[in-house]
Amino acid sequence: MNIGVFDSGFGGIDILRHIVKKLPQYNYIYLGDNARTPYGSRSKATLYKYTTEAVDFLFAHNCPLIIIACNTASAEALPKIQRVHLPKYHPHGKILGVVVPAVETAAAITAHKRVGVIATEGSVASGAFVREFRKINSEIKVFQEACPLLVPIVESGENDKKILQRALRNYLKPLVEEKIDTLILGCTHYSILEEDIRTALKYLRGNGIHIVNEGDIVADKLETYLKKHPEITKILKTQSKRVFYTTDVTDRFRRLGSIFFGNAIKPRKAHLS
Repeated sequence: MNIGVFDSGFGGIDILRHIVKKLPQYNYIYLGDNARTPYGSRSKATLYKYTTEAVDFLFAHNCPLIIIACNTASAEALPKIQRVHLPKYHPHGKILGVVVPAVETAAAITAHKRVGVIATEGSVASGAFVREFRKINSEIKVFQEACPLLVPIVESGENDKKILQRALRNYLKPLVEEKIDTLILGCTHYSILEEDIRTALKYLRGNGIHIVNEGDIVADKLETYLKKHPEITKILKTQSKRVFYTTDVTDRFRRLGSIFFGNAIKPRKAHLS
């Protein structure tokens, strides 16, 4: 049995990299829906369809535990999947998202109760981050900024720092002006941009802002979850195997996926339906 990790593109591979570093003994299957990325501007119905197809694929590939390493899918599709799809089709399966761990961490470290979130249009529109903060501490003020250009920049593999910095400064300026003290990178693609984001914040005089990067957080939360659920760890294989699937096998996926993972990967073609 394997642990499944799903994302709309490359970003989740960075999440997987952090998980493997923390829990190297388990077998992992990664699925990237690169043929249909980005998810951020999709309708709720489309997001639900795509995400259910992805989890069905991973359950069929012997993954009793799945991590949806996509904030948009976690925000828009996961609640309904857990409420409707799992009980009907995979009653023994478990699915975890990335939004709640990020919110819990940010809520714990914000000193002035002013948190910023940069994310896709879909994640911002869903209101998922705001809802989760209200559950934890309704006094925390949440300021969101949709960043539609960032995922295409990352997915393209282009390295034009001037264009990237211009986009980042444009997106981050309103949040810095709101005097946030904590910033959630609310899309897994953004983790690879963390140093660029720090550079943009420094330019905007937001030096003291804490950055919440989901990679380390999700890995820590998964370790805690497995300790609390020995019935899952008992059935997981510990052969340290990593298998990568994508809905669009290309040289670019191999190249960028290898950069995100930190080692060369050999992706296989996935057919979702």
